[in-house]
Amino acid sequence: MPVKKKVVSKKTITRKAKPTKAPGPARSSLSLRARPSESKTASVSRRASSLLSVAAASRQDLSSASPLASKRISLSIPVYSLAGRSMGNLSLPKEVFAQPVNSSLLSQAMRVYLNNKKGHFSNTKTRGEVEGSTRKIYRQKGTGRARHGAVRAPIFVGGGIALGPKVRKINLDLPKKMKKQALISALSQKLQEKEILGVANLDKALGKTKEFVNFLTKVSSAKKTALFLVGDRSEKALRAVKNIEKANLLDVNLLNAYEVIKHQTLILTKDAVEKLEKRLFKKKGKTSP
Repeated sequence: MPVKKKVVSKKTITRKAKPTKAPGPARSSLSLRARPSESKTASVSRRASSLLSVAAASRQDLSSASPLASKRISLSIPVYSLAGRSMGNLSLPKEVFAQPVNSSLLSQAMRVYLNNKKGHFSNTKTRGEVEGSTRKIYRQKGTGRARHGAVRAPIFVGGGIALGPKVRKINLDLPKKMKKQALISALSQKLQEKEILGVANLDKALGKTKEFVNFLTKVSSAKKTALFLVGDRSEKALRAVKNIEKANLLDVNLLNAYEVIKHQTLILTKDAVEKLEKRLFKKKGKTSP
């Protein structure tokens, strides 16, 4: 059969000519070379001035972000006698009570302390610990029933427990530097909340619970939990505080971030503040070679 050829019509494409620009005034090669260099130096100077202004603003922000500048925390706390009378003021060290509060570190420290306080005492017996025979209960084949071995298998009533809880001890630990910073953050937060007071002549306590209840009622509130921090533990003061449900007495060497956050009010003695500063900032002497 004859093959038909397709005829494609050729279209002519016309392109519009671009309008030509009128020639401008001729520029010398010296002016063309000088202008870029001038613009570069101007832009560099502008960037430098902007960076200096940003740095100055950041310094002002950092200075205003410090706890003493933003909230104007006073490092002196009122001191009272056991009778509730004012005995002046007690100055606190800035390195311990006026530092930035690290909330994430405090949260981590609380998780460690709370985890170490609780225990995991649930215990179940496996099939190897349950009392019973290890004899095969019936033959392997010919009974029409499922295959079984000992009666102590977890599938039977009275058998062992598969994957049950066991007694275990999980202890978390914080490095020494993190414990120290967590304690400083907790104390600084208490001072910001104005929940730190001073007490004088605690060693002259009579050992009566009524004396400390009256002191807490006059100074703070009997409904708040209070922690007495002492440098040298007094047996009479300890005996009196033991009978108060929401009050505790603790040696400053045993203080940690958990005890600070747990109690609403801290009541310090002058001796406790000095010993706390020595404990946190020990200065090691140089040893002779």
